[in-house]
Amino acid sequence: MVESARKGEPAEPAGLAAKIEALFQTVRRPDREQYSNEEVATACRAATGESFSTTYLWQLRTGRRDNPTKRHLEALAQFFQVPPAYFFDEQEGAEIARELALLGALRDAGVRSLALRAVNLSPEGLDTVSELIDVIARRDAARATRPASS
Repeated sequence: MVESARKGEPAEPAGLAAKIEALFQTVRRPDREQYSNEEVATACRAATGESFSTTYLWQLRTGRRDNPTKRHLEALAQFFQVPPAYFFDEQEGAEIARELALLGALRDAGVRSLALRAVNLSPEGLDTVSELIDVIARRDAARATRPASS
């Protein structure tokens, strides 16, 4: 995911194609695999009763088409279980994008384990853990930018 101007924070997807791609990348099947264009198009076709082909979805997803009907966007929102406002309202869309980024991060077993262990910490304990994570992140970033020694 692209990082925003605020260090370490994922940027909200810009544009329709980026928003659709973010849904595919983040919302997964129960087996954790990504949904296929065919699965999504079939569900959207069933939801709308209208034409919604795999090719059309691919075109929306890649930015080759950017003029879907409101019903098509509502069907995509329904399939991926996000409010339709994700596509229509910039402010709410940005908030949903942040929640999706969190969902994606929690899919990582290490992050999920850390989050689950932090649930019962006091506010002071959470602040300490947060500060420690910031220190480690800065250290890792500094290591990544150093030239490799020969």
